[in-house]
Amino acid sequence: MVGICSYGGYVPRYRLNRMKIFDAMGWMNASTIGNAKGERSVANFDEDSITMAVAAGIDCMKGISRSRVQSVFFASTSMPYKERLNAGIVAGALALDEHIRAADFCGGLKAGTTALLSALEGAESGRITDIIVCSSDCRLGKPGSPQEMIFGDAGAALLIGDEEVIAEYKGGYSTTYDFVDHYRGASAKYDRQWEDRWIRDMGYDFLIPEAINGLLEKYQLKITDFSKVIYPCHYGAERRKLNKILSISPEMEQDDFLSQIGEAGTAQPLVMLVNAMEKAKPGEKIMVVGLGSGCDALYFEVTDNIDNESVDRGISGYLDRRAELDRYEKYSVWRGILPGDLGTRSEVDLWTRWSVNWRMRKALLGLWGSKCMKCGTAQYPPQNVCVKPECGAVNQMEEILFSDKKGKIISFTADNLSASYDPPAIYGSVEFDIGGRFMFDFTDCDLDSLSVGKTVFFSFRKKYHDEKRDISGYFWKAVPVKEVV
Repeated sequence: MVGICSYGGYVPRYRLNRMKIFDAMGWMNASTIGNAKGERSVANFDEDSITMAVAAGIDCMKGISRSRVQSVFFASTSMPYKERLNAGIVAGALALDEHIRAADFCGGLKAGTTALLSALEGAESGRITDIIVCSSDCRLGKPGSPQEMIFGDAGAALLIGDEEVIAEYKGGYSTTYDFVDHYRGASAKYDRQWEDRWIRDMGYDFLIPEAINGLLEKYQLKITDFSKVIYPCHYGAERRKLNKILSISPEMEQDDFLSQIGEAGTAQPLVMLVNAMEKAKPGEKIMVVGLGSGCDALYFEVTDNIDNESVDRGISGYLDRRAELDRYEKYSVWRGILPGDLGTRSEVDLWTRWSVNWRMRKALLGLWGSKCMKCGTAQYPPQNVCVKPECGAVNQMEEILFSDKKGKIISFTADNLSASYDPPAIYGSVEFDIGGRFMFDFTDCDLDSLSVGKTVFFSFRKKYHDEKRDISGYFWKAVPVKEVV
């Protein structure tokens, strides 16, 4: 039996009320008022598709040994790097073994379901199993465009394997067409799309029914055999029309979170699938469809193991962890839409020394430290000599992971002079629960939420972005635990 063994999700903390977007940009296109209901999720200034994929992957791997994972597939249309394996960064941040396979899936919005299909078929072959499939997107619509209103940032992750399967993969059906509804050239920053009516009439009315009916015919099923039918479609009227055409009842329709998150690109069908899994019961059948240059339709049946699944946060947990983003302008500066003056301290040349990154890769990406085998003292960054004065053992260290531990704040400060996209910059000393101290930036919080002794966990984030060379550097930051409970 092959299928989904675990799942996880991620939605950024910040939500931007769509009326704030309209108030700022509606003068350019008054028709966007039709999309101004609800709110959309916004990645923090130190987040991107990689950091969201890592967060979803961590949520998915709760209670699962890292040694079990044999591969990482990462799907996105907004990857930070065109020539550097983005999935390799995700694998390093998830603290996985380096002797595994990793691959990027991109080029279209169905890349998330295509990555999922590739993992499932790989596991079915018996040549590889226990594959983490992560998908996330942080797409940009032009200011004043409907896409700016509709898009939202989010991620999802699924562990695919043949042990303790909670949703068995029963089959799939795919189509491929050079159907260009959305597109972005090699140097384009913003998403572009063709006429809405044509996308609805040709794209949704043709591609989705064809894939769903193709799956039903292939496996001799009826639509009523499914408890949930998941497909992406942000057009409300079109969704209602498709539900009627396909005989999808209100009980079968999965929430698309358009009013809370927005349209999450490659991650959209997987975000909906993760949420469906949170409420699934043994024996239920779930269909999930990805759309983009054709369709992927996948068919799962929930097993009795679903009752044993231990959910950490999932999509529901992250939806409850929200804070309002008070200004549209802040979002615009964070995404590089508006230029922001960070002061002369931001003008330092941010060299990335790749040889140093290579030597320190496990400490930087995975937050690996060392533990003295003689006295048990833990330390970050990793050391060759034990820091405990009474010990001082040399070259008697073993690796220990710090990223999955918690810590407590020893000291903190707010710096209004430091260059920051969300001033003041807040940083301080954190003591790990297992011992050792290190200086961390704090994120997803404000100054009033911090106090000495407060518990924090660690989140993989962008440490800097070198605009001159277009390099994103990553490290871990501290987040107050009360902010996510």
